[in-house]
Amino acid sequence: QVQLVESGGGLVQAGGSLRLSCAASGRTLDSYKVGWFRQAPGKEREFVAADWSDGRQNYETSVRGRFTISRDNSKNIVYLQMSRVEPDDTGVYFCAATPGFGTYDYWGQGTQVTVSS
Repeated sequence: QVQLVESGGGLVQAGGSLRLSCAASGRTLDSYKVGWFRQAPGKEREFVAADWSDGRQNYETSVRGRFTISRDNSKNIVYLQMSRVEPDDTGVYFCAATPGFGTYDYWGQGTQVTVSS
C-alpha cells in the first residue's frame, strides 16, 4: 500500500508561483508512474502532469511551459512547481501513483489551490 499526502496549496495571485508537494509512504516511488490531477468547482477531475520513472513526462496543454513535475527519490516526494498561475488553475490538486503504466492505483486527499485575479 502507498499513502500519499499533498501539501503546499493556498491562495496565490495571478502571475505568481506555488510549489505543491506529495509525500509518499509505504513504498518508494522511484519505479512508479506519478501524476498530478486537479478538480475545479463543479467540474470533473482532470489530468495536469505525469512523470514516468524512465524520465518521460507529459503535461496538459494549458499548463505546459508553466508547470513542472519532478520527484526527489531520496525523500520519496513528488513536486508540482506552478508558475505564472492563472485563475483557471484554481481547484483541488491531487497526486496519484501507480506501479504500472495504466490507471492510477493510489491517490492523495488533495490540496486546495486558489488563484485570485
